[in-house]
Amino acid sequence: MTSIPQVRSLVTAIPGPRSQEILKRKSEAVSAALGMAIPIIVERAGGGILVDVDGNSIIDMGSGIAVVSVGNSADRVVANVKAQVEAFTHTCFMVAPYLGYIEVCEALNRLTPGTHKKKSILLNSGAEALENAVKIARSYTKRQAIVVFEHGYHGRTNLTMSMTAKNMPYKDSFGPFAPEVYRMPMAYPYRWNGGAEKCAEEALDLVIHKMEKEIGAKNIAGIVIEPIQGEGGFIVPPKGFLPGLSKFASENGILFIADEVQTGFARTGQMFASEDEGIVPDLIATAKGIAGGLPLAGVTGRAEIMDAIHSGGLGGTYGGSPVACAAALGAIATIEEDNLCARTLEIGAIISEALNAMKAKYSIIGEVRGRGAMQAIEFIIPGSIEPNPGVLPAIVKFAQNEGVLILTAGTYGNVIRLLPPLVMPEHLLREALDVLDRAIASAI
Repeated sequence: MTSIPQVRSLVTAIPGPRSQEILKRKSEAVSAALGMAIPIIVERAGGGILVDVDGNSIIDMGSGIAVVSVGNSADRVVANVKAQVEAFTHTCFMVAPYLGYIEVCEALNRLTPGTHKKKSILLNSGAEALENAVKIARSYTKRQAIVVFEHGYHGRTNLTMSMTAKNMPYKDSFGPFAPEVYRMPMAYPYRWNGGAEKCAEEALDLVIHKMEKEIGAKNIAGIVIEPIQGEGGFIVPPKGFLPGLSKFASENGILFIADEVQTGFARTGQMFASEDEGIVPDLIATAKGIAGGLPLAGVTGRAEIMDAIHSGGLGGTYGGSPVACAAALGAIATIEEDNLCARTLEIGAIISEALNAMKAKYSIIGEVRGRGAMQAIEFIIPGSIEPNPGVLPAIVKFAQNEGVLILTAGTYGNVIRLLPPLVMPEHLLREALDVLDRAIASAI
């Protein structure tokens, strides 16, 4: 349990004088290319609270973008990290192996969907996991083409930028991009021209047609998709779309690759979002919520696929750091022993009820969507489905001034996404949702 009081409390305006002072140093020392969601300097954090250097206690509805799902400085994570740092901090697993790396791989093999024999590798970030998943798919299938989707986000490296859909701020001016990446239409029910009821069938037919006619199924190494799109705006594919893609992949020797970087580790109410429709990916990329805030990522897949790569073909100096592995074992134990999947469903029910009540009141809300502790509001021009990004700055600013951190998302910049820690007390969650309600009302 965190020692930080789970109470929203503002003792200064946001940002306070001490934060302002340090933010001036930031502007002098740190590249201006890095964004900033809230203008504070964090001093401590735990549970559902961020405490800044001015003593303000702010409700955290972002979890560092779904990273500290078990809460900041969770007890088991801290204890494991302390013990590991005292033992050793680095050997490079490829030079001198250690138990923690193996134990995390065993946990991933056990927890990811499917009862088949699996193996894993560990890396540093979600983008690195996706890069390696593509490498593995291309090597195993002896094919080159990779299929991705509109509104998808997969990272900021050259290859994962190529896979990411949104130009600004992720791709603009950074080309040329990697070849043999093909983008397909996304089954986006709210914006599907044929209507939400027909979205799954029509989108699947269109995507399969384009893959067969424009790429050639025999040329496709892998289909990469987020079970719920994250940065794209928490787009939830309609039932049947993902199983249809998985079936097409299986029938054509294509690897189905689930990007569960944001959706994984109890975030949606199941350990992995793929489980919602019984999908068993050939490869699954994980990161974010895996290690309680320390940098770690993984690729888990069918053993015969993972073992098909030549010796030395996968790896990296820091991948599977012993300290990060210790943290991951603490985070996974927390999820399982504290039954955070069930807690996520409780959180999800509270969020869904509150957001749908807001939708009934405010005509600028076009859709509420998501699952578990991963839900979003899409804002529109009333009377249409035209995106309304202009309303977000005022809503976000109002929430910040009231001591609530919320994040934005969406291809059109018109989505607010909620990603609270899975250990957030109910009173804080309801308080944050009340502030969000008032923020929307003030923006109309």
